[in-house]
Amino acid sequence: MLIVHVFVHVKPQDVENFKAASVENASESVKEPGVARFDVIQQADDPNRFVLVEVYRTADDPARHKETAHYQKWRDTVADMMAEPRSAIKYTNIFPNEQGWDYT
Repeated sequence: MLIVHVFVHVKPQDVENFKAASVENASESVKEPGVARFDVIQQADDPNRFVLVEVYRTADDPARHKETAHYQKWRDTVADMMAEPRSAIKYTNIFPNEQGWDYT
């Protein structure tokens, strides 16, 4: 499993549009065979900050995700909504692991 946290700082006037575009992208992303989970979370004490929590089954799946029409639509739609460039950190899971957690 590969877990990616994408950190996004959105302009205040674009928060609602960013949320709508991100939920649409996440809803399509979870239909991809390589995506085990895709969460859109908003920071409680700063509603302009979000984290996309993307859980992929293999290290190759993020590249496949970026080839999809829904990702490309999201990327282009939200580009001007960001107060600064987004950043990402990649993680591997320690626990629960594939044997101890049903990802379906």
